[in-house]
Amino acid sequence: MTAPSTPAAASAPAGRYLALGDSFTIGTGVAPAQSFAARLVDRWTAAGCALRLENVAVNGYTTNDLIDRELPSLTTFHPTFVTIAIGANDIVRGHAIDAYRENVRRILDAAKDSGARVVVLPQPDWSRSPSAASIGTQAALAASIADFNAALAGDGLHPSTEAYDAWAAEMARVLSSPCAKSRRPSGACCGRSLRW
Repeated sequence: MTAPSTPAAASAPAGRYLALGDSFTIGTGVAPAQSFAARLVDRWTAAGCALRLENVAVNGYTTNDLIDRELPSLTTFHPTFVTIAIGANDIVRGHAIDAYRENVRRILDAAKDSGARVVVLPQPDWSRSPSAASIGTQAALAASIADFNAALAGDGLHPSTEAYDAWAAEMARVLSSPCAKSRRPSGACCGRSLRW
């Protein structure tokens, strides 16, 4: 005997959250359920806003990779809420800030054209992480991270489970949930640097 089915509307998520980005978004170094995107969905779901998460971020991706391989998810997933966190690998690979700025414009235009609410997240200050020393000096990297962020308006590099959760907590604090009747406007989020 099969269990009775429930109406689709009762069990369907209220929104679709698409997370675009690189290793900081996919949650490199922790389990997928511990990424900031997953923790944010957990917080909003606990508050009564059911969301379906599609985290298409990939470790090592640049803005070029995001454009080529992640942006198509805007048309296949049809998100109602999008976060964008990208840029660390553009710095690591020596991409010019003007090229980065142009790519970010393309990404933002595509995301806004999808009709979704769009939030841009700055890079955390990874210049002090142990892995950063192989890329450049702390001062030079911190300056590059600040410049690239301004364009947006346990492996020794990536945040811990607790840090991803703190990131999600800060986002949940400053952003209204995608289910809220009156939402705060789209734009940049969480300007203060989070440390791990």
